[in-house]
Amino acid sequence: MPTFVSLINVTDQGVKNLKESPQRTEALQAMAEKVGIKIKSIYYTQGQYDMVTIMEGDDEAAMVVSLKLLSLGNVRTQTMRAFSVDEMKGFMSKMP
Repeated sequence: MPTFVSLINVTDQGVKNLKESPQRTEALQAMAEKVGIKIKSIYYTQGQYDMVTIMEGDDEAAMVVSLKLLSLGNVRTQTMRAFSVDEMKGFMSKMP
């Protein structure tokens, strides 16, 4: 199952409703499950990004979750496809 890492920043709207953030993460997990995404972990972070999410699912489902998050207006995301060490070993073994 493909893995995705989302780097998340809270918007001005999200800051106004910051106390609701933990409940929004629960709603995110429920919504993600409905479209076939398993959220493996959500972390609040310090530094350039406010949160990091690690999730598994197919490309289409990951896009649906990202679009839904963006449409709510509380966060902006950068989502990246992630590869395990074993996946990278497989890629390297196919190099000429």
